Amino acid sequence: MEFFRIRKDIPFMRHALVFNVISLITFLLAVLFLFSRGLHLSVEFIGGTLVEIHYSQAADLEKVRESLGKAGYADTSVQHFGSSQDVLVRLPIKADQNTAQIGNAVIQALDADAPGATLRRVEFVGPQVGRELAENGAMALLVVVMGIVIYLAFRFEWRFAVSAIIANLHDVIIILGFFAFFQWEFSLSVLAAVLAVLGYSVNESVVVFDRVRETFKKTRGLTTPQVLDHAITSTISRTVITHGSTQMMVLSMLVFGGETLYYFALALTIGICFGIYSSVLVASPLVMWLGVSREQFVRPKKQIEGANEDGAVV
Repeated sequence: MEFFRIRKDIPFMRHALVFNVISLITFLLAVLFLFSRGLHLSVEFIGGTLVEIHYSQAADLEKVRESLGKAGYADTSVQHFGSSQDVLVRLPIKADQNTAQIGNAVIQALDADAPGATLRRVEFVGPQVGRELAENGAMALLVVVMGIVIYLAFRFEWRFAVSAIIANLHDVIIILGFFAFFQWEFSLSVLAAVLAVLGYSVNESVVVFDRVRETFKKTRGLTTPQVLDHAITSTISRTVITHGSTQMMVLSMLVFGGETLYYFALALTIGICFGIYSSVLVASPLVMWLGVSREQFVRPKKQIEGANEDGAVV
């Protein structure tokens, strides 16, 4: 399915160096922000107090957040827990915090703007649990990266695997850089979005790489940059359809999903935009500079002894 078809190949590879310089600068800035500002980790990672409350009717999460904010509870996480009447509040660790009394303090804070809440339970989550979650998240990221490299190396060739994983890690670091620079809250849902972006971005790279391999096999006389330009140009319509549809869905979550889905959708939005850019304008130039050629995909015909150049037996 195509919305449009471009007859003349766009010379993307002519400007490959410019695109990669832009990518390198963006990447280095993201790394700088990560080291200088760090991530604003949520309660799941740094530990805190979990307070479960119950309403007799459907709870209004916005009023709950406003009430807690007015009472001085910053960086709280509020979400439904099991049903629309049950709410789970996550509060960060404070030095002078009394876990035994914080449940009653939360109920008193809610009585002003969101009355009717009853306390179900109060639990303390230590930083050790958050550290384990961070380690497990990093391990999940590493396993996904290794799986992508192995898959691409077997399906295509090692040059494609190296190029794709560099481009994908470029997307991940830039997402983290945005969250570090603006100090947006980095939670488990954002980590899930980062892992989703890895798989989503590699899918676009695979589409382009598959067209590169197909062009190498079917067409002779084209240079490697021309083959890459043709592969990218011929898949542009598919890219617009796929990423446009996905972005509309993500934007709907960003605008209408509320605070619970906001940073998840924001991470996906950044990842989709940079995923398109990296799959086309980062991975493809890297493949070219690593020396991909037609000979790596087209096996030379075996010459039968006693046969002429056309293969006929003399």
